[in-house]
Amino acid sequence: MPNRRFIQCDVFSAVPTQGNALAVVVDGEGLSDDSMRRFAAWTNLAETTFLMPPDDPANDYKVRIMTPSREMPFAGHPTLGSCVAWLHCGGQPKTAGVVRQECGVGVVKIHVAEGELPAFEAPPSKIQDMNKAHRSEILSALSIPESSVLRSVQLDNGPVWQAFELESAQDVLAVDSSLVRWPAFKAIGLIGAHPEGHACDYEVRMLAPSSGMSEDPITGSLNAALAHWLQSQGRLQRSLTIAQGTVINRSGRVAISREGDVVRIGGAVHVLIDGHVEL
Repeated sequence: MPNRRFIQCDVFSAVPTQGNALAVVVDGEGLSDDSMRRFAAWTNLAETTFLMPPDDPANDYKVRIMTPSREMPFAGHPTLGSCVAWLHCGGQPKTAGVVRQECGVGVVKIHVAEGELPAFEAPPSKIQDMNKAHRSEILSALSIPESSVLRSVQLDNGPVWQAFELESAQDVLAVDSSLVRWPAFKAIGLIGAHPEGHACDYEVRMLAPSSGMSEDPITGSLNAALAHWLQSQGRLQRSLTIAQGTVINRSGRVAISREGDVVRIGGAVHVLIDGHVEL
């Protein structure tokens, strides 16, 4: 079997091992779908990515994103982690300071200016009303009182999210994720504001991810969808810092910023394992 470059990195935390782990097969060309799925299941991580030459030579690389059970068209921490792994292994973007990544939702631009956190341009999010019966079912299952819900919405940026804004970050942190059962519920996003003066603006949680865990440590794609939702309501007037993973003892930090109508999602990435895999 070919010997392929392999990276394991930690994404969306300033503290290594306190973010969301990602496995990256840097030399993914020639692998079958079955081989990628089996290896993703073997890593036992939320996502494993496989990098290969782009279909369009104007782009820098193509990524396939696999969970232990399925392929995803887009995901946030795999986007940042794959980009940093590609750069770490000698990748040179065709446009200085901007990496163009092909994935299931199209081309995602990742800004990699020296001295700044890498940040991807959030792909468009479809925003629509949540199904009322499904909304009631989720609130009942998670024992979330209606009085603590400020807003709810369905968001779609590749993954589909059932998102709830609660009255406060404390309300978000108080939700018992063990009440979620997969596959009865799909991806549920919770967001609530921290009080003024806190180091972070919002607390976010993502329950019942597709890999079957009860809670995802840090979720770039959910934060990207939430950022577009805030922007659509005129509530993204400044840069924001999002905390995620607190309940499961992670120290996730997502940086949300905007330039005109473009929303960027950034965070620290640490390469923890650099080696090769026979695959």
